[in-house]
Amino acid sequence: MVNVGITGIDGLIGWHLRSFLHGQKDVAVHGADKPEFASQEALRKFAASCDAIVHLAGMNRGEDAEVAAINAALTEKLLSACDSARVKPHIIFSSSTHIHRGTPYGESKKKCSALLRAWADKNKVPFTNLVLPNIYGESGRPFYNSAVSTFCYQLANAQKPEIIKDAEVELLHARHVAQEIYMLIKEPIDGELTFKGHKMLVSQLLAKLKSIADLYSRHIVPDLRQEHDLDLFNTYRSYLFPARVPVPLELKTDARGYLFEAVKSGNGGQTFISSTEPGVTRGNHYHIRKFERFLVIEGKASIRVRKLFSGEVHEFHVESSKPQYVDMPALHTHNITNTGDAPLLTLFWSNEIFDPADPDTYQETV
Repeated sequence: MVNVGITGIDGLIGWHLRSFLHGQKDVAVHGADKPEFASQEALRKFAASCDAIVHLAGMNRGEDAEVAAINAALTEKLLSACDSARVKPHIIFSSSTHIHRGTPYGESKKKCSALLRAWADKNKVPFTNLVLPNIYGESGRPFYNSAVSTFCYQLANAQKPEIIKDAEVELLHARHVAQEIYMLIKEPIDGELTFKGHKMLVSQLLAKLKSIADLYSRHIVPDLRQEHDLDLFNTYRSYLFPARVPVPLELKTDARGYLFEAVKSGNGGQTFISSTEPGVTRGNHYHIRKFERFLVIEGKASIRVRKLFSGEVHEFHVESSKPQYVDMPALHTHNITNTGDAPLLTLFWSNEIFDPADPDTYQETV
């Protein structure tokens, strides 16, 4: 068991890293955020508990001088806490491609990297400096984390996104960063690693997101065969939950009976049909990347969904007489319970064929 500390655990990368590590049985996670950095003793206890520390805490936006001062101060406090606790953890630091652009934010990242490098050399331990492009993902803060977060939020809320400067951006979803950090925790690398993302113009990004939003509004699942498209789609969907869930379908009836369209997709996937006895619950798991749809086709059910590490549970009551689907947001644990008196028939659809070697399914009670 490896004890991993994450500073800035409530930030975008921190939350995705914590969520990914939550499903790994060989890792125990310890978090540090503003309360710990405000207390020398609390930060010392945090450092003392860690074999490795992923240092993500920092300020991205603000006055130049304030950004530089806060980022350096946070790093110095962390190193002081390690010295006070007499521990020498492997530190993994989130730097940025801004170090090559001469921006004040980039210069602050350079300074932090230099402080960490000097400390690691002095203590003869590995230090990994991650140079990251523009990171995005579910739970990103609009108007703060990235243009992806801003555009997704605006499109989900019927607002009109605007392009301030049509520059090239290099985008990488936070789950990929989390996966790579996990590998570095298991097998430390001393030195600098540059992560590569998907390059596109801001105008191309907005056009892609508009297409995703338009198709999805018409109950059509976009082509998700490319990872980048799946990542953008999952990020966009996160801004629709829970206000736009469940989604009603048009029920077409005539003398023969009724019909409704369950899934419309141009990229395959896999469909499951299950029968569930009254009072029985299925599920209690979450996915990191997989897109999954629940649709009751016979009977009544309660579908419950909870974001990881949150205590708030969203409950949706659905029944076959009024067909509605619930698309599960990534990193939300979910289940379905038969609330009727007869067997429940449910259609489950996923964008990928189930792979026992890589199921992307983690048990977690709602």
